[in-house]
Amino acid sequence: MQKSFLKSGHWPTLLSAFLYFDVSFMVWVILGPLGVQIAKSLNLDPAHKGLMVATPVLAGALLRVVNGVLVDHLGPKLTGLVAQVAVIGGLVFAWWYGIDSFAQLLALGLVLGLAGASFAVALPLASRWYPPEHQGMALGIAGAGNSGTVLAALFAPSLAVAFGWNNVIGMAAIPLAVVLLIYGLCAKDSPDQPAPKGLGEYLKVLKDSDAWWFMLFYSVTFGGFVGLASSLSIYFNDQYGLAPVTAGYATAACVFTGSLLRPVGGALADRLGGIRTLSIMYLVAATGILVLSFHLPMLWMAIATLMVGMGALGMGNGAIFQLVPQRFRREIGVMTGLVGMTGGIGGFYLASSLGYSKQLTGSYQGGFLLFVGLALVAFTGLTGIKRRWRTTWGAASVAAARI
Repeated sequence: MQKSFLKSGHWPTLLSAFLYFDVSFMVWVILGPLGVQIAKSLNLDPAHKGLMVATPVLAGALLRVVNGVLVDHLGPKLTGLVAQVAVIGGLVFAWWYGIDSFAQLLALGLVLGLAGASFAVALPLASRWYPPEHQGMALGIAGAGNSGTVLAALFAPSLAVAFGWNNVIGMAAIPLAVVLLIYGLCAKDSPDQPAPKGLGEYLKVLKDSDAWWFMLFYSVTFGGFVGLASSLSIYFNDQYGLAPVTAGYATAACVFTGSLLRPVGGALADRLGGIRTLSIMYLVAATGILVLSFHLPMLWMAIATLMVGMGALGMGNGAIFQLVPQRFRREIGVMTGLVGMTGGIGGFYLASSLGYSKQLTGSYQGGFLLFVGLALVAFTGLTGIKRRWRTTWGAASVAAARI
C-alpha cells in the first residue's frame, strides 16, 4: 500500500465505513443463503424464490437515492446511524412475531433493502476524506464491505439448520448492533462536506449524460455481483443437488473472490486508468457468465467459472468508483445514490430473471444470456465514450488521477 495513501485521509472512518458496509450487506442478501430452507418451509416455486431474493435488492436500489440525498443534507455519519437503527428494529420485529407467509417475507425484504442502501452512506463517508489520486484505493477498501455477502453464505445456512431460519433473522441483529457502536465512536464526517443542495439541484445531475453512462455501467458490474450473490445458493441446490450448507460454502467461495478483488480493481484503475480496467473486466465477466449458461457438467467447473466471472465484476465495481469521484466530486453523495440504485436494479433484474427463466423453461440459461448481452452493451458504450472522457474531464491537465 502506498505511503502517501496511508498518510492521507482518516483511517478510523475508512475502517468504520468498511465494517458498516460489511454487516449491512450481510443482512441485505441473507434471504439468498436461507432460500432453500425458506422455500421448503413456505412451499415456494422457482419464480417465487427468484422474487424472494430479488425484492431486497430492488428495495435497496430505490432507497439508495433517498440515502444519497440524506447524506448530502445530514452528513453520512448521521444518515448511517439512523438507517442502521431502523434495520435492527426491523430484524428484531420479524424474529419476534415470525414469518408465516410469502407476503410477510416480501415485507421483510423491503426492510432488508434499507441495509442495502448503506452503499450510499459508506462510500461518500470514505470518499470525502481522500484526494483524487487515492479514490480508487479508498473506495475499493470501503466497497469491499460487500464481502458481507460471504458471511451470510458461510454462516446463515448452518445456523438455520441448528436454530431454524427465523431465529437466524433475529441473530443477524447482533453483529449490526456491535458495528453500530464502533461506527458511532470512530466514524467522522469529512471537513470537506459540501453544502446541502435543493432537490432541484440533484435533478440537474440527471441532465448530464455522463451520469446515465455511470448508472448503466454499474447496473452491470454491481448488478451482476449482487444478483449472483443472492441467487447462487438456490442455483447450486437446484442444478447440482447441494445441501443448503454445502451450497452456502460454494456460494461463499464465489462471492469472496468478487469482494476480495474490488479494492484490487480500484488500485489497478488508479494505476492503469479506470476506463481500461473496466473494459477488460466487462469482457472477462461476459465470457465467464456465457460459459456458465451452458450448465457445466461438473460442480468444480461451475465454481471456477463463477470465481472468474465474479472476480471480474468485483474489479469492475472498484474501477467505476475510481472514475465517479473524478467526474462528480461535488455531487458524490447523490451520484453514489443514483449509481448505486441502478446497480441494485441490475441485481434485481438478474435474480428475478434467473428465477423466471427456470420457471418457464426449466433452465437458468435464458437469464444468464440476457445478462451477457447487457455486459456487451456496456462494453460497447464505454468504447464509444472513452475518447471524449479522456479529452475533457479526464485530460491530464485537469484530472489528478488517470482515467
